[in-house]
Amino acid sequence: MRRFGFGLLFAVIGFIMAALVGYFLIGQFSPNQHDREIEAAMTSIFVLGPLGAVAGFIAGVIRGGRKPAESDADRDGRV
Repeated sequence: MRRFGFGLLFAVIGFIMAALVGYFLIGQFSPNQHDREIEAAMTSIFVLGPLGAVAGFIAGVIRGGRKPAESDADRDGRV
């Protein structure tokens, strides 16, 4: 359950970050002169955002599965 929770959290963060960065980059570098803002908005929300969410979910599942390393002293009951 912890892995899934981290996956969802990272997916939301990944969606937002990818959409914002994509909107900025498309707005700056698109050769389209007529509807650059619409192109940037649609591409960010419907293409780059979901790709960022998938990447974020995978990263969150991997990150959420890690447990802190247990030292030998803790395992044996020594302090």
